[in-house]
Amino acid sequence: MKPVLLMAAAVILSACSGPPAIESAANPSDAGSPVPTLRYVPVTAGTVDYRPVDPKPWTERNERVAPKTGGE
Repeated sequence: MKPVLLMAAAVILSACSGPPAIESAANPSDAGSPVPTLRYVPVTAGTVDYRPVDPKPWTERNERVAPKTGGE
């Protein structure tokens, strides 16, 4: 009987306590908090241009991928 009473008392007392105050960063309502300076970065910064180009002659391309002659 006593463990049940102790358990009930623990549950009731733990319900009365508030959540722990956890602060991981500066308070957003604080007017004196430091703010990093903004800098402009274009949306297309670091992209590669993939515009179409004229095709290469097909004979050159075929010779590059053809098997080497005189081999095994």
